Amino acid sequence: MKKTILTSCVALLSAFASAQTDVAPYQPGVTLDGVTYCLPRTAFRVVVTAEKTTYTPGEFCKYADRYLRLRNISQEPSTQWKLKTVSMEAYGTPDPSKKYTIRLNPKTVAPLVELTEDGILLSINTEGEEETLGELPKGTKPGKRVNPRDFMNQEMLSSGSTAKMAELVAQEIYTIRESRNALTRGEAENTPKDGKQLELMLKHLSQQEEAFMELFKGFSETSTEIYSFIVEPNSELDKDVLFRFSNKLGIVDKDDLCGEPIYISIKDLKVIPEPVYDEKTTKKKVKMETGVYYNVPGRAQIRIHNQDQTFVEGEFPMGQFGKVEILSNVLFDKKNSTKVTFHQLSGGIRTIKDK
Repeated sequence: MKKTILTSCVALLSAFASAQTDVAPYQPGVTLDGVTYCLPRTAFRVVVTAEKTTYTPGEFCKYADRYLRLRNISQEPSTQWKLKTVSMEAYGTPDPSKKYTIRLNPKTVAPLVELTEDGILLSINTEGEEETLGELPKGTKPGKRVNPRDFMNQEMLSSGSTAKMAELVAQEIYTIRESRNALTRGEAENTPKDGKQLELMLKHLSQQEEAFMELFKGFSETSTEIYSFIVEPNSELDKDVLFRFSNKLGIVDKDDLCGEPIYISIKDLKVIPEPVYDEKTTKKKVKMETGVYYNVPGRAQIRIHNQDQTFVEGEFPMGQFGKVEILSNVLFDKKNSTKVTFHQLSGGIRTIKDK
């Protein structure tokens, strides 16, 4: 995201002029000249990596027992999914219920205000540090397979039936094994004296055998898929279904009962005490009403889990579980140039300096 820097274009006025930064809740159609900003609420991006393994039966699977004594070879294709990793990243998103405007009064020197591209207050009178979500990881595709027909001779390719082709391929597998055994024992007529050349010959024979064996026992291909989910909670969540996972179908919609539910639970830790107002505090609040609004974030415990295990667990500051406070406008008048930076994630104060 790009940063947006906004400031008043007002010339310096007389030193005797009264200077005050006027901040008020944003009102569409009413609020005119000013810099409008939002405080953030804390959202989460959940990234899931799922592994997909697809089994394809071999072309000669029906003859695996007859020619190679391979038993229990499946003749049906199948797909298996496995949940590999679950990660979570917090970020700030504009809270439409906490939108304010710093009015650009021609009788004041308004502060330098830095916003994120989506309008979250980042800093005042200094440069802030904008936080961005990292790029999603990329999935992986199955590796390239060797085509068994690249190793077939003319007799195999011109055989009149699948059964005959299977018989010829099985015979070739036994021939390959005999050749490999002869080479490793040094009994072959063409055994190379150079070790590297021998290694290449053995590798080529193994590659041929594996390609032919796949025609009988089938083959499996593995890939990974990446999924992401956005969670923007307004309140606590107790075992809210984030998505569902099926060993046969992979990640499915949270309303699809074919999958096992994966939950997200969010518990407000209530670290901020309830406000207690007395007459003195109330008067002080009234005087500060034109200051800069910011979040005092709460904290929440987040869990992503199913019935048997927890995938992610941690504590995070959350703007929506805190309260809104005000920085006095005195900090930003002509006599003061207080520098403030805010956490983009929660809207809380990161740093505050007099100069």
